[in-house]
Amino acid sequence: MRFNFFYAGLLVWAGCTTQTQTPQSIHQIQDKYQKDKPKVNLSTVRLGLDVLLDDKIELIKNKSIGLVTNNSGIDNNGVSNYERLMKIKDISIKVIFSPEHGLFGEAAAGEKVNYNGQIKTLPKIVSLYGDNRKPTQTQMEDIDIIIYDIQDIGARFYTYISTLGMVMESASKHGVKVLVLDRPNPIGGNIIEGPILDLKFQTFVGYYPIPTRYGLTIGELALMINGEKWIDGNPELEIVKMKGWTRDLWYDQTKLPWVKPSPNIPDLNTAIIYPGMCLLEATNISEGRGTKKPFKKFGAPWINKIELSKELNNLNLPGVVFKPITFIPTPIKGMSNNPKYKNQVCHGAEIIVTNREKFNSVRTGMRVIDKIKEKYPTHLKIKTSGMNRLWGNAEFSFQASTNNINQFYQPLKIFNNRSKKYYLYE
Repeated sequence: MRFNFFYAGLLVWAGCTTQTQTPQSIHQIQDKYQKDKPKVNLSTVRLGLDVLLDDKIELIKNKSIGLVTNNSGIDNNGVSNYERLMKIKDISIKVIFSPEHGLFGEAAAGEKVNYNGQIKTLPKIVSLYGDNRKPTQTQMEDIDIIIYDIQDIGARFYTYISTLGMVMESASKHGVKVLVLDRPNPIGGNIIEGPILDLKFQTFVGYYPIPTRYGLTIGELALMINGEKWIDGNPELEIVKMKGWTRDLWYDQTKLPWVKPSPNIPDLNTAIIYPGMCLLEATNISEGRGTKKPFKKFGAPWINKIELSKELNNLNLPGVVFKPITFIPTPIKGMSNNPKYKNQVCHGAEIIVTNREKFNSVRTGMRVIDKIKEKYPTHLKIKTSGMNRLWGNAEFSFQASTNNINQFYQPLKIFNNRSKKYYLYE
């Protein structure tokens, strides 16, 4: 009944066009929903990093290390991995490799970073999001083991997992062992969504034949990459498992501190929404970059926010409602240097997830784009090449318009059965 009250209240509010309803009413409804949610006992999860340093330090003692990480590579207390490693006797970090967004998460999407020895207190830092996407022979010289420790969010086009594969390829070529320190899939390990990537459309934003939302930890994915021979070579690979994590856990059901894994994923709710709403990047609809709520907000100057929100709510998509909003995208350093519709008034909707267990981000993203296409056929532009990269095939427009909720069922079932042999957790 508590959920029904919240859901019904939002629907009434979203469809209301009178002046008697104030913005505060939605906040009151949300507050009640938050207060009425049952309290959950948080699970104690020990990260692969903590397990390595506390229980398995012999794996890296007297080794020359290459460390692939960023600002998300922290321990259970929020201390960075390189800080902890640099304090341990008989451990030598030769080089730190950073992925997209830089070592400190300071760069916007697509922005290249070059440190050029600027940080004197740290070992040499090499960006793997510049001229080279994988470690070179020279960079791998004198390295005994390469450690990968980055928090992922469980979406295929999140480029950290492409960096993982390219690091594994380089390690295989140069005879270097790969040690992956496992971390939670923040959006859980039981739900998979979306189409499987067709390798004809393989790019850096889609490197493996996996679903949009793939339901594996980074350690499990590394095992599957090796086991299914999705990369050139087959490096020696070891995973340092977490302790206490189970597949049904959402990140906020653990005691772990949240750190933005990238500039535009400020919280767990954004990570939940991201796999489907990232599709807007291939359109001329603002996906909310240039605001404090990227991917939760979307719109354009030519949209009628009341009409669109009402029609989206009438679709009765599971676990989500749409709130009409107006926003102005502005440049935010390190988040969005040049957002769509910069400094222009945009009208659209904010996504409010009411039941994350039922919410299907990919289906929601499909239906949002299809509804806007239906209402604004002369305004909406879809960049075909960009959508093909994100979607993983050339069938987005057809698959979105059919509204067949079971169209991915069979390939997802096959993937699910195939991936289970790589599970490290129940």
